[in-house]
Amino acid sequence: MLMYKVPVEVRPDDTGRVKITDDCGLACTFCHNEGTAVTADNQGAEPGQYTGTAGKTGRVSIYIATNGARFLSTRIEPGPELALALAALRGSITTREIHFTGGEPTLHPRLPALIHQVRNMGFTVGLTSNGENGAAVMDECAQAGLDRINLSVFGTSAVELAAVQAPRFASIALAKAKLAALTTTIETALRTGIKVSANLVISDSTQIPRALRIVEEYGREVTVRFLVNLETEQHSRTAIRETLAALNAVPVRHIITAGTSDERTRYELPGGRTVYAKNIRPIRLPETCTGCRFNNSADCQEGYYGVRMYRAKDGPYMIGVCIRRMDFCVPIGEFAMSPRAREIQAFRDDETARLTAQYPRAAPSGI
Repeated sequence: MLMYKVPVEVRPDDTGRVKITDDCGLACTFCHNEGTAVTADNQGAEPGQYTGTAGKTGRVSIYIATNGARFLSTRIEPGPELALALAALRGSITTREIHFTGGEPTLHPRLPALIHQVRNMGFTVGLTSNGENGAAVMDECAQAGLDRINLSVFGTSAVELAAVQAPRFASIALAKAKLAALTTTIETALRTGIKVSANLVISDSTQIPRALRIVEEYGREVTVRFLVNLETEQHSRTAIRETLAALNAVPVRHIITAGTSDERTRYELPGGRTVYAKNIRPIRLPETCTGCRFNNSADCQEGYYGVRMYRAKDGPYMIGVCIRRMDFCVPIGEFAMSPRAREIQAFRDDETARLTAQYPRAAPSGI
């Protein structure tokens, strides 16, 4: 493993992920759906009887069989209830950015209104998307105040994209249309001034040519981020190192998000372009995660990644801290008054202080 001395930047976690819709036009075989069951496939099912296997939608939610999910998520609408929920979140833990997830956020029919409301409350607003509908809404989203969009790139060819879809969606023609939509989303977002990142999981060496194609195609204006596949971790890390070597990438900064498992290294390429390699630190909440049956390297692959907000179908706004333990989700009012909120804030503060002291100028970095 190559190690480098580079400056380290410590960024305290101040982001809340908000699942605004369960709808999605893809059916990826590895989807965790933010820990919730696919709502359309589980209508009428009792809590504890939700299925994560492909139903009529063809979609999956890979942790449902074991994560204890007790509610179905529903669409979050702009309005006073959302304002109260976000105010309660901000009042319980430091929150400066709201990051919309799904499902697919660009399919939400009132996405610009959501962005406008959250932006007016003083938050920075970002979202994660597969790009399937972005071109239709990016102009309005930009006007509403969207700061950034993180695009998940599941393939650079129709064959690659179709290969990770459920059988009924594994159509080359459909995959071609989805990839064309992704390209148009990128072009539209860049034209409107929205920051664009492309997240690419590299599982093994067979995917190196795909990674190089993405950097070549998008890397001049889009921030490309390589992600480790935790299912094939050693092969994935080796492939990322080989990809960086092929690009003649030089590390220039290591960024740690204090209080979550997120860290990444920024690399410069010849000609001034940049790429990032993202990593997962084995971070656990000191009290909540102690004694958890998934608290091991095989089951807890994401670590503690931060707080997530949901709207329960026919129920309240909910706050969760782990997609493997959805039974930890509680109504926002309960969370705001809970020891868990205080634990999270203290953990963020302690990690920020510790890491800042540990890395005042530089530290080793690598994949």
